[in-house]
Amino acid sequence: MSPERIAKAYEAACRAEIEALKPGNVHVFADGHRMTAAAFLDSARASAPALVRRGSPVGERILGAVEATRSAVGTNTNLGIVLLAAPLAAAAEGAGPLRQALSEVLAGLSVADARSAFEAIVLAEPAGLGEAAAHDVREAPAVTLLEAMRAASDRDLIARQYATVYAEVFDLGLPALASGEAGMWPTVACYMAFLTTLPDSHVARKHGLPAALALRDEAAALEARLAGSDEAARRGALLAFDASLKARGINPGTSADLTVACLLVHNLLAELA
Repeated sequence: MSPERIAKAYEAACRAEIEALKPGNVHVFADGHRMTAAAFLDSARASAPALVRRGSPVGERILGAVEATRSAVGTNTNLGIVLLAAPLAAAAEGAGPLRQALSEVLAGLSVADARSAFEAIVLAEPAGLGEAAAHDVREAPAVTLLEAMRAASDRDLIARQYATVYAEVFDLGLPALASGEAGMWPTVACYMAFLTTLPDSHVARKHGLPAALALRDEAAALEARLAGSDEAARRGALLAFDASLKARGINPGTSADLTVACLLVHNLLAELA
């Protein structure tokens, strides 16, 4: 697939995610956490060229995209998105099945990829970034990017996608997109599938694992109450939940990042069909 088509798929995924009502996260219905929806759209446009640069190593794509984002908006809006999108963009360059190509890309990650990715993470300064007992991003890596991600996979959902060839993206989020509804609702369903099933890594880093588990249970209870409700009722309840989470400073950023990855996979598969 050409870089232009991959970039189109990526920017469309970022746009669909920001146009969906995702409780606690930034979207066009409500900004939050000192960030705006416009900044996320600007970040998508700025980061796309580096992500889709044909033949570039995954680590260079990550670092280039984060550098471009910092230059465009001056803050970290999309580190998780970039970490997930870079291997997918590299995999989409080939002609074979996307998931198999992704497996090969991940298996081929190098120490140099880890070095570039670590530099990108430090540059992005994600909230809640602490020190790791092994493979701390502030130190020169001694392992490949895949090995570093495997070591972090028990505490970070983005790292876990590397370790499992994006198992939750393909097997949890992607089916949720096939909700049969129109407009933003498939994207909302995808986001809620992550929010109600997995403790959000970003919330866990900032507020602790008990807070992430409580959020998961709160979201699941809301979704159960809304089952069978009409669109107006769902919209109202989601907006109320959104306001409550933002008032508490809770941002399920990893669930949003995984949603973008699902939308990107969906778009790439449509392009490859």
